[in-house]
Amino acid sequence: MMLRDPRRLLRVSVAPAAALAVAVLSSLSRCSLLEPEDCVISALSPYFGTKTRYEDVNPGLLLDPEAPRRDPELLEETCTPVQLVALIRHGTRYPTAKQIRKLRQLHGLLQARGPGDDKTCAAGSHDLRAALAAWPLGYAEWMDGQLVEKGWQDMRQLALRLASLFPALFSFENYCRLQLITSSKHRCVDSGAAFLQGLWQHYHPGLPPPDIADMECGTPRINDKLMRFFDHCEKLLTEVERNATALYHVEAFKTGPEMQNIVKKVAATLQVPVSNLSADLIQVAFFTCSFDLAIKGVKSPWCDVFDIDDAKVLEYLNDLKQYWKRGYGYTINSRSSCTLFQDIFQHLDKAVEQKQRSQPVSSPVILQFGHAETLLPLLSLMGYFKDKEPLTAYNYKEQMHRKFRSGHIVPYASNLIFVLYHCKNAKNPKEEFQVQMLLNEKVLPLAHSQETVSLYEDLKNHYKDILQNCHTSKECELPKVEFMPVYQVLATLTDQADCWLCQQLDSTKEPELVFVPAEVNTWWTKDGRWTNDRVWYPQQGKLHSASSPAESFGPRKTL
Repeated sequence: MMLRDPRRLLRVSVAPAAALAVAVLSSLSRCSLLEPEDCVISALSPYFGTKTRYEDVNPGLLLDPEAPRRDPELLEETCTPVQLVALIRHGTRYPTAKQIRKLRQLHGLLQARGPGDDKTCAAGSHDLRAALAAWPLGYAEWMDGQLVEKGWQDMRQLALRLASLFPALFSFENYCRLQLITSSKHRCVDSGAAFLQGLWQHYHPGLPPPDIADMECGTPRINDKLMRFFDHCEKLLTEVERNATALYHVEAFKTGPEMQNIVKKVAATLQVPVSNLSADLIQVAFFTCSFDLAIKGVKSPWCDVFDIDDAKVLEYLNDLKQYWKRGYGYTINSRSSCTLFQDIFQHLDKAVEQKQRSQPVSSPVILQFGHAETLLPLLSLMGYFKDKEPLTAYNYKEQMHRKFRSGHIVPYASNLIFVLYHCKNAKNPKEEFQVQMLLNEKVLPLAHSQETVSLYEDLKNHYKDILQNCHTSKECELPKVEFMPVYQVLATLTDQADCWLCQQLDSTKEPELVFVPAEVNTWWTKDGRWTNDRVWYPQQGKLHSASSPAESFGPRKTL
């Protein structure tokens, strides 16, 4: 099937500040027409972390999700965009099978109570518990993270906005020169397909898009080493993914006072024993509120279980996980994304070289579809959203105004865009090529200078170390170590020659490998009792430490 000539849609551009103001007023006016409890969902929405809807980050989209909103900081007139490289998270998805199983477990607790158990319930708690027990699950394990219709819509609408914002790059003539790279996960492959459908709508307003196979151009290419680099970095897998203590602060926060207060509160509300609930079940209940909102567009009774203070605590729990698993918690988290970062600049380099030779840019648009776990490490590598102090299980109140809020950075359909400009009237060759970055369609100031635009050579020079010295094969290689017995090392370091547990560890046939704390003396309580039961064998009498200085914040215990 051949595509006919494009006919661009004429759209009105709305300034972001004005759009946000109108959206807020519109939202308030809608709430004023509803019952008070119907507005709770909009109050909880900013705290859903990586399960946040894209329109909650860009509220102007609630008015017109297809209209581009041109950031006034975007270059225009004197400079022409010649290439766009976009890293895009998949659209709204179903819960994972693991989350669905936990939700079924929670639902079972409610349905297990008989009618006679309600005699001691307060009227409000009884009504809510009854509503939750009657509320259909609506999710089956086969759905397992698949892209939902709302997710397809996210991508189609993003395509329409970007095509209208950068019409020359997304021209019909350039359609067959698009490069699409995607993760192998179905939600990413489908997101790429949905984006192409959006471009079809841009070229053919009013006509339904055909199947992707009939579009002839732009078939997505799967590249997991690029889009799921975290699955191909052995050091990351060993030191973080498979390390039982890597997420110490996440687990410690779950058992801390903030989360336990919510567990007790929810247990009282649902009239179930506290012992039957856990922080994990509470978190999945909170996410169910977000899933029902994002997927079905409805207010689930689960939203009534939580208030704003609860939502802030649960958001912090989610952010702790992202921080230690994909963000600044460990250096390898970000360094594992070097290949992706270098790939982006290889595209930009090639475009600059072609323009300097007066050749057409062979790939005006490169679209890469991945995950939140793809974007967060890359942004951390570039120095964005870094707080002065690490996020820990013990500084929740101090981090109330933190920069690292995953829901504001990588909601569904989030995108990081590099735009390369050619400036004809440049004073010198160095100023001829300039770059801007956009995060979620808003100009992203440079992390090191807060400027909204950079000379291309200056940007490359700032990230020189990453571009020249960060080699994935080296970064992800596990160090070769010579193991020695735990008993020998610890008995020497701690002067506890009769350490029975050390001897037991040495005789264990298949010990689990985890990290040891930075301070050995924190392994014992005041009465001299051992607090850990699994450790790594230290190398040559020295304690084995993880790749981040943030480890020193609090003793690391076995989880």
